[in-house]
Amino acid sequence: MTSTDRFDAIVIGSGVSGGFAAKELTEQGLRVLMLDRGQMVEHGDGYIHEGKALFELPGRNKVPEALVKADYFMSQHGGFTQATMPFYNNDRLNPFAHEDGEKFYWVRPSSVGGKSLIWGRWSFRWSPDDFEANKRDGAGLDWPIRYDDVEPWYRYVENYVGISGSRENLPQLPDSEFQPPMPMNIAEKWVKQRLETAMPGRNLIHMRTSNMTQDKPEQGRTKCQFRNQCNRGCSFGAYFSTQAVTLPAARATGRLTLRSDAVVTNLEYDAAAKRITGVRLIDAKTGQAEVVTARLVFLCASAMASLQILMNSRGAGSERSIFDASGTLGRYVMDHVLRVHIMGNVPGMNDYIEYGRRPGGVYIPRFRNLARDEGLGFRRGYGYQGAASRFPQGPQGFGAEMKHGMRRYAGWVMRMSAFAECLPYEDNYVSLHAERRDRFGVPLLRFDVRFRENEMKLMDDAQTQGEAMFRAVGMHNVRSERHEHVPGDAIHEMGGARMGTDPTQSVVNRWSQAHDATNLFITDGAQMTSASCVNPSLTYMALTVRAACHAVKAIKAGAI
Repeated sequence: MTSTDRFDAIVIGSGVSGGFAAKELTEQGLRVLMLDRGQMVEHGDGYIHEGKALFELPGRNKVPEALVKADYFMSQHGGFTQATMPFYNNDRLNPFAHEDGEKFYWVRPSSVGGKSLIWGRWSFRWSPDDFEANKRDGAGLDWPIRYDDVEPWYRYVENYVGISGSRENLPQLPDSEFQPPMPMNIAEKWVKQRLETAMPGRNLIHMRTSNMTQDKPEQGRTKCQFRNQCNRGCSFGAYFSTQAVTLPAARATGRLTLRSDAVVTNLEYDAAAKRITGVRLIDAKTGQAEVVTARLVFLCASAMASLQILMNSRGAGSERSIFDASGTLGRYVMDHVLRVHIMGNVPGMNDYIEYGRRPGGVYIPRFRNLARDEGLGFRRGYGYQGAASRFPQGPQGFGAEMKHGMRRYAGWVMRMSAFAECLPYEDNYVSLHAERRDRFGVPLLRFDVRFRENEMKLMDDAQTQGEAMFRAVGMHNVRSERHEHVPGDAIHEMGGARMGTDPTQSVVNRWSQAHDATNLFITDGAQMTSASCVNPSLTYMALTVRAACHAVKAIKAGAI
């Protein structure tokens, strides 16, 4: 086993949080080593299926069912295809203890860039109420920060990344620094006008997404080309990914060293000094173990992977993590609850089709329990993501009849899916398996996480209200679907190393800094103390930049 001290900081993980950590730390003068367990994917060259038509892809982009069951059984969602499969974890080679505990879908990437290559790109700020709700209704620990603490960092990230959207002045969904929104189609405009008239307080707005509508020539990035192939990788850099945005910036400093295929197993620790003394890793290709050292460590491996590393960091002869003095490590795990879908036929407008393939749609922000309990029998709220569309009718008949038929489109259909907040529960937890280990010798992660009565009531209300809204605007054939609600399915897993003021009740402080290690910062979803009902990635990025700025100041002051 070898060791090195050539670096000022180590960043573990290269997704939305790790990418920003590397960018900020290198730009502020630190020599940074970035470690990622996945394979290397270079911007552009690594997007092997970008731009290909269906007939150019194996199986017309369908993954064989036998292969899914054997190797990719956790990736059963719409974004997983032949074109995106190279970016996804092989669940047979890199398993978790899915047969034990509660049912959980742990969808993982397999490449540098992490989920930033395959994410949905919906980018929302949290509201002031999201940071205050735990204290107000008593569910969970009070956040040690408020919206105003994060707002400048939201602004910084948004201006750098490029977020398209519209200003709406809604207190429950603060506006961002926006590029122009992607236009609604004619059917969505029809629904918007009628919904906001029939049900004041229910707003249908443009999506807020990290797909740019204006160029960023200073970053070498071009606006969206409306191909809707984002999760294959985008050589234009039109959406935010580590490859397109933060990695080039960090590399440009000359102070970044990037190592792929580097599996971090645990952190080494000096209890007397309360410091991380080394990061232990295994080279996935050679099996060689190594310890790397630095003055500062940013853990951004993604929420559950970070928890696995933290829980596997144990003192000699101890079964308890050195970072679990509070007893809360691995607990209060959350994910958004979904799988309620509302559909309706929009009448008329059959002379219109939509130009291009817009990578997104429209959003109905939360309208329940805004800043107070409305006596509905449940806490918190939900929002809807969706779009209106129409598609070719498909081949019918033969010869000329078939050719002409394929030029005709079916009518407009509006579809919306609800995303609801999960409350933080102490007994929603992850743990290390007592017996089973992966091929690198790391104990497998076990999930004991489930949705409760409050989440089911949110879904009940979302289904009822979704149908009511579609009927109120005059849609035809309004219907809904409801499928099994499984934690992890939203791919927004959070918590387990929550932020708080009291070291006996939390893992990190208000700066995302570990209570038990002054030189360790945890800035991915693991630090979250509640879940809100909006997509969390923008908040991870803002908190990461905030933490990096604080860490550099602490180093310069001699506090780290």
